[in-house]
Amino acid sequence: MTQTMQALLAMRTLLGGAAALAILVGAAGGSALAAPEIAGDAVIEATAVDHANIVRITGALDAAVDAKDWAGARALFTDTITVDFTSLAGGEPATIPADGLIQGWSSNLTAEKTSFHLRGNYRVTFEGPDRAVVHSHGYAWNRMERGALTENGGDPLWEVWGTYLHTLERTAEGWRIAGMTFTATAQRGNNFVRDTPGQ
Repeated sequence: MTQTMQALLAMRTLLGGAAALAILVGAAGGSALAAPEIAGDAVIEATAVDHANIVRITGALDAAVDAKDWAGARALFTDTITVDFTSLAGGEPATIPADGLIQGWSSNLTAEKTSFHLRGNYRVTFEGPDRAVVHSHGYAWNRMERGALTENGGDPLWEVWGTYLHTLERTAEGWRIAGMTFTATAQRGNNFVRDTPGQ
């Protein structure tokens, strides 16, 4: 075993997870050992900048929503976006104007209703030079003090865990989000807070 392989195996032991596996596979010149949604593409020199920008864009969306920076959030999308939040809200996936998505979010998350999003385990897969998909895990909460009233459920907090799939396209302005799916795996707390728009 070469010194490089020994070092990479030690890194895998220390770091664990898909990131170390991707580094190990890429450096060894081997084929992927897991499906793209598990490991993503190995980060190589040719795609490293794109990979970093794609992760930055998806993370920036969470930060913009929590800050209620709706112009900043809108700037991260293509003009039309395919969305699927059916695991939370029912219905069917839809292709809608990004302006409509932002209007819906801003109407729900007013000053009275706060949010917090946390995302990790990014796995980026390139589907060509100008298209990529990102799998990630996410956690979020919504908080609204009205929810603490007995008649509204007695709890100001609602939480959700799940997985995200973002589709990104390269545009003249850089990478932009063209599709977004959230699949809830667990929820807890007050559904009044989830379902009631802030005032």
